[in-house]
Order: sequence, then C-alpha cells, then structure tokens
Amino acid sequence: MIKRLLLVLLFLAALLAGLGYLKFQQIQGQIALFSQPAPPKTVLATRVETSTWQPRLHSVGDVQGAQGVLVNNQVAGQVQNILFESGDLVQAGQPLVQLDTEVDAADLAGLMASLELAETQLKRNQKLLRDRAVSQDDFDEISAQVSQAKAQVQAKRALIEKKTIRAPFDGQLGIRRVDLGQFLPAGSAIVELEALDPVYVDFALPERHLARLHTGQTVRITVTAYPGQMFEGQIQAINPTLDRNTRNVRVRALLQNPERQLRPGMFAQVETLLPARDQVLTLPREAITFNTYGDSVFVIQQKDTDTEPQLQVQRRQIRTGEVHADRIEILDGLEAGERVVAVGHVKLRNGDQVRIAEDDKPADQAPAPAGAPAP
Repeated sequence: MIKRLLLVLLFLAALLAGLGYLKFQQIQGQIALFSQPAPPKTVLATRVETSTWQPRLHSVGDVQGAQGVLVNNQVAGQVQNILFESGDLVQAGQPLVQLDTEVDAADLAGLMASLELAETQLKRNQKLLRDRAVSQDDFDEISAQVSQAKAQVQAKRALIEKKTIRAPFDGQLGIRRVDLGQFLPAGSAIVELEALDPVYVDFALPERHLARLHTGQTVRITVTAYPGQMFEGQIQAINPTLDRNTRNVRVRALLQNPERQLRPGMFAQVETLLPARDQVLTLPREAITFNTYGDSVFVIQQKDTDTEPQLQVQRRQIRTGEVHADRIEILDGLEAGERVVAVGHVKLRNGDQVRIAEDDKPADQAPAPAGAPAP
C-alpha cells in the first residue's frame, strides 16, 4: 500500500515538473518575442509646402435684383389688349396692357370742342376789348374759361395715357396675372418685372472684419443651381451701421449677369477676397490632429543606426490659421520642407518606427490620397 502511494506521488511530481518546464519555455518565448523591436508601421506622408495664399472671408447671402416691381395699373379699367407674353424681355416704356378708353376718348372729344369754342370767344372778345365793346371783367372771365378747358383736356389725355400700362425699366417679365376682358380696379397686380443685369448680393460679416472691407473689393459667389460655377463681382456698399443684435455689418456686392443665370431670391455662398500673402506654410487638413488642448502633427525624422537608417515619428504641437479648400495655414511649429504623416497617424505614438508606403511602391501603384501631395 505504501509502495503504491509513493509511486503515485512520484508520478504526480514528474507530471508537475514537466508542466512547469513547458510553462517556463512558453514564458521565455514570450519574453524573447516582446524584446524584439516592433515592425515599422506603414503610413502616407506629405511635406510642408510654401505657396501664395489668398485669404477669404466666408459668408452666405441672398441675390437681389437691381430693380424689381410688381407692375400694376394706376386707374381702373377693363383689359382691352395684352401686349406681352410671360417671360418676355422688355424695354423701358414698352406697352404691356391696354385698358378700354372708348368712353374717355368720347369725353376728350367733348372737352376739345368746349376748348375750341372758348378759344373762339376769346379771340372775338380781344377785338371787342380794343374797341371798348366789352369790359375787362368779361375778357378776364372768358380767358379763365379757356385755361380751364385746356386743363380739362390735358387731364383727360393723361387719364387715357395711364390706361396704357408700360414697363418702367428694362428687364424680364414674370407670369402674367390678368386676362383679356378682365376689369382691373386701381392697383391690381398685372405682372412681375425684374432687372436681372446687373444683380446685387447682400450678405453680412462679423464686425471684427470691418477694417478689412472696402468698396471695389472682389467678391465671388456660388449657387446651388450651377454647381462648380463661380460668379465674380465687387463690393458696392457697406452699411454705415451694425446690427445691434448680431453685431454684423451688412454688405452689398454688384455682379454682372449678362446670361441672367442669377435670379433674385437665390441663396449664395459668398467669398470676399483679401490681399494675397506670399510664403505661407500649408498642409493638408487630414495631416493634422485637432484636439481641444491644441493641434498637432507627427513629424517624420530619420534615425541613423549601425545597420540602416530608420524613420521615426515625433508628435509636435502646431498653431494653425485660415483654411482654404483642403489645405490649412501653419502659423507656428513647422518649417518648409519638413515631412509629416498624412495618413495613419491615429495608430502612432512618439518614437514609433514607420515606413512610407510610396518608398516601396512605384508611383503608378501608390497614388497619393485626395488632398495629400506626394512626399
């Protein structure tokens, strides 16, 4: 019995020793594995570039017609003739609608007859006055009757003229709102008229930019109706007062619109161009890590070793400026020509070794990502 117990204990001891030895070998292997340097991480790189920078002030605005009215009639009347089609281009003074003037024409004929009679009596009394056959009072009375008759004729002619509704300025008509034979009370809406060349764009900018604005400054706008197309104009006026609620200043730009592409009421993205600056350092936006405690990049540095040169990265705090398209201005922290990580910086830490993808692949097999120039 004791012999069997000893054999079991010896067997268990040998088993535990074997398991311990295997575990020791595993731990030694893991230590050797972790002691080896980590393989370089693959990244894409870009360089800090120097370029001429065109600063811009961004805003939104509305397109306004240079002139725009809802054409209406000053006097009541029935539509006798419509002399335009919806959407027509018209010139100032062009007749649009003719109201019925038959009764007014008859009244005018009667008034002209009365005027002729009064003028005949005036001529007769002039002769009689020289012969002292009439008194001065009678002559003055008939003279006043002539003046009154002329005024009545002139007023009736003006009334008849007002029954021809004309375009007040050059422009394009909208959709007509009247029909033939319709009776129009005074002030009825007939058709919209807009002057589309040139047009205005009204927008607002914060008061901190007021000192950078002046009349004649170039403005560029884009509208959703024509994606990718840029329209250019100049600042025509700057409001002398600021909005007390928003502290914004209102600005109006004038744009030529010969093709009549811009229409009143359009929403516009506005860029106000500022004086160009030379030797501005820029990077693609994707190369920068933005944080609440500051912006940073991973700078690629070459480390000389006994075997072969290695590339390492170091995080560096930078100060950024204005943004233009997919590039951002670098105000401090980098110098022209320095190489930084463009893609892959999320997985990096200080001192990590890296390999640049373009270094091992032909250019036609490793295109740079959009917005990141080749290193």
